[in-house]
Amino acid sequence: MNKKDVLEAYISRVEFPNKGIIEIGEYKVTVKNALPGQKVRAVVNKKRKNRIEARLLEVLEKAPTEILGACEVFGLCGGCLYQSLPYEEQLKLKVEQVQNLLKPLGILDRYEGILSSPQIYEYRNKMEYSFGNAYIDGPLALGLHKRGSMYDIVNATECQIIHDDFNKVVQATLDLFTELDLPFYHKRTHEGYLRYLVVRRGVRSSQLQINLVTSSQLEPDLQLYVDKLRALNLEHEIKGIIHTITDQLSDAVKVDDMRILYGEELMDESLLGLNFKISPFSFFQTNTLGAEKLYEVVRDYVGETKDKVIFDLYSGTGTITQMLAPVAKKTVGVEIVKEAVEAAKVNSKLNGLSNCEFIAGDVLTVIDELTDKPDTIVLDPPRDGIHPKAMPKIIDFGVDNIVYVSCKPTSLARDLALFMDAGYEVVKWSMVDMFPHTIHVETVSQLVLKK
Repeated sequence: MNKKDVLEAYISRVEFPNKGIIEIGEYKVTVKNALPGQKVRAVVNKKRKNRIEARLLEVLEKAPTEILGACEVFGLCGGCLYQSLPYEEQLKLKVEQVQNLLKPLGILDRYEGILSSPQIYEYRNKMEYSFGNAYIDGPLALGLHKRGSMYDIVNATECQIIHDDFNKVVQATLDLFTELDLPFYHKRTHEGYLRYLVVRRGVRSSQLQINLVTSSQLEPDLQLYVDKLRALNLEHEIKGIIHTITDQLSDAVKVDDMRILYGEELMDESLLGLNFKISPFSFFQTNTLGAEKLYEVVRDYVGETKDKVIFDLYSGTGTITQMLAPVAKKTVGVEIVKEAVEAAKVNSKLNGLSNCEFIAGDVLTVIDELTDKPDTIVLDPPRDGIHPKAMPKIIDFGVDNIVYVSCKPTSLARDLALFMDAGYEVVKWSMVDMFPHTIHVETVSQLVLKK
């Protein structure tokens, strides 16, 4: 089998995150974005020893379990790979992938199951849309990246995993800026104006926060935009319309200037009885009702907290830190994003919590400066997991109980193995599906130090 060879075969299984597997003799062929049971046509584009990667050309036969995808751009958009599977099949597929990754650790007998999302549609409370075009020199588009493309944008005005108010805002934004003939920001040339649109929703507060991100290259009258949005027939109250200006070359939004076009900067939300003020760039779990399920599992795994000091490392806006504070002696949250830490401080005061401390900085370096001795550590790191140099420092605390929340099972498998080598035992673990129709899933593990 050589590069550019075209093959037709059935996908036998899927490995995390989206790797469809074809077994052909001694060869294992990986085909991204394919589902188990599909017959596909694919072209070989990489070959290294017995490892072969092929690019999906066409699905010749659907999998026996497949149904009609609910979204009009399903298959084009890079978001919902599993939307053509019944939800129960999606859960089975996610469980199988995570179990296969954790099987070498010998902990499958401690698996406690997967919790489904309370909503499988309209569950996301935040979406970031990109301005661009669907093809070179095409009309303005506003939506999500086309599957397999860094530049092409698929209009997302009928997305199924967000509330329809989002779709109305996106359509109104696209209509107005098309009418005004405003150019989008080209990543290659760094010329243009429109960059992103970020929409947030307070599920419990019934509020919307709309953030238009542009370059500084033009100064159009955005009062027209405010008037357009306020005229929409929405179920939610528009809490704030924000204009963020950034001339950074990278995709990561670094704010050069931020202007409030209407209303307020902060949006309200509540979670497990706690109140939160959410800023335009704060991290907040994107599935509000699913997050409550996730944090209830975390609280259960943390166990008895009376008179205990709990470290919440990689704490984000401090949701877990605050959730555990009322029943603990003290909770300490560490987070590298300064804005998230400031938001956590505001929110802890809002919730009347005086035994929370929040520290801005990288876990790798902040650990050396902490004076408290923790009894329990909660870890909720970014997708890449715990920094290799931070791992021995966390282990050196020698706490009896560690709860690890992971959004990427490959990172989890690596980190759990290191903890186990250091004398920890995984006593139980479970999964919470926060992202229906996508490849992603959350895993929660409890580790206890062996005596």
